[in-house]
Amino acid sequence: MKKRFINSCISLITKYGNYSKRDIQKLEYGLEGIYLTFTKMVVIFALAFILGIFKEVIIVLILFNAIRYTGFGFHAEKSYQCLIISIVNFILIPWIFLNIKLSNIMSLSIAIFCIINYLIFAPADTIKRPLPNRKKRIIRKVITVLIGIIYTFLIIILNNKYYTSLVISSMIILMIVINPLTYMIFKQPYNNYKKLS
Repeated sequence: MKKRFINSCISLITKYGNYSKRDIQKLEYGLEGIYLTFTKMVVIFALAFILGIFKEVIIVLILFNAIRYTGFGFHAEKSYQCLIISIVNFILIPWIFLNIKLSNIMSLSIAIFCIINYLIFAPADTIKRPLPNRKKRIIRKVITVLIGIIYTFLIIILNNKYYTSLVISSMIILMIVINPLTYMIFKQPYNNYKKLS
């Protein structure tokens, strides 16, 4: 189904223009991302709706994507892996934090632990999207840490268990996807920019 979707789109696009092999590879990569995101989101939203956490999952996704933009992180090579990881990250983690009681000290401790991880591991590139530019890596790291600090201040200012659960969930998800252990578990290379040096 995925290949049929990508091939149909590529055929349609190349029918009206002349594209290099590199351009077509970029198109395939983008179309694969669109397809996987759409199919994954259908499953995620259906599960969220069944569990009664639809709104919460939307909030976690927004918070996560804001910090993921600069923190980068792991991308599964296989669609079933991506789906499993997404279910764990966007359904299980928020559900757990919405259903357990965390003290303010515990919430802040988790947030600080996440920020330390961002400082050490962000941004985490992938083999398809290495980050060879040192200056850009530093800028991304700084912005990721700053967003983590902003999220931590949100926890303090809002002082609300519901919103704290969602903010903490998004911070933990980023910590998971940038961690070298996640790459190791799924047998993917880490620090791919080093191979380009």
